[in-house]
Amino acid sequence: TSERHYETAIIEILSNRSSDQRQQVKQKYKTMYGKDLEEVLKGELSGNFEKTALALLDRPCEYDARELRKAMKGAGTDESVLIEILCTRVNKQIVDIKEAYKRLFERDLESDVKSDTSGSLRKILVSVLQANRDEGLEINAELAGQDAKDLYEAGEGCWGTDELVFNVVLAKRNYMQLRATFQAYEKLKGKDIEDAIKSETSGDLEKAFLTLVRCARDCQGYFATRLYEAMKGAGTEEETLIRILVTRAEIDLQTIKEKFHKMYNKSLVEAIKSDTSGDFRKLLVSLLH
Repeated sequence: TSERHYETAIIEILSNRSSDQRQQVKQKYKTMYGKDLEEVLKGELSGNFEKTALALLDRPCEYDARELRKAMKGAGTDESVLIEILCTRVNKQIVDIKEAYKRLFERDLESDVKSDTSGSLRKILVSVLQANRDEGLEINAELAGQDAKDLYEAGEGCWGTDELVFNVVLAKRNYMQLRATFQAYEKLKGKDIEDAIKSETSGDLEKAFLTLVRCARDCQGYFATRLYEAMKGAGTEEETLIRILVTRAEIDLQTIKEKFHKMYNKSLVEAIKSDTSGDFRKLLVSLLH
């Protein structure tokens, strides 16, 4: 029973504290017992439960940095993780992730991304890593019209020659401005920007552009879809579940839950319950409440 009690306590404490409070718990633990809480948990826990517990003990920027490093280390790169993290974070988060990456690994994130990706994907990821998106709320209708025209000319007009226009627009304009641009595009071409991207690009570049577009339109909807896809079909992508629930917990998880319900006609809690088990399930469900 003491073993069960231990796991229940971990779930209780980790899921009911803010990220800052968890940092304090870690420091306090170190002071009182002279040990790193992470190391102790690594020895006691296993599997996805351990992964989630450790993710919660990290600061969000550190956790993102570790996920990016893991996606690039060794043979092959997990581009979809790079895209999901880098294309959905706001300026301050990107800056913090870059600093955390440097601190944890003594490496430069931008250099690693450059050497692990290539071509057009590399260019868009490097653009978002600059963290210089306008974060205002004002819309310049004239600019929206011009951007829409430029996107058309760079895309369907003559795809392959000028993705730079896409990079500049999608990585630098504020979200309200982008929505106005997408509307202008549709008016101009009678076609949704997402359809244009799908017909003109493929693979990881398509994924990156679509992520940027969907995040500008409805970031919570984007994450709801990612969660749904992680549980759809045979096998569950547990890593994706962990990553989204942990990183969005203090940002917009409640809204993601509502979006999920609206979009898929079932509750996210129910979906996760039926796709996971044991302490891992308990911890995720606890995070959702």
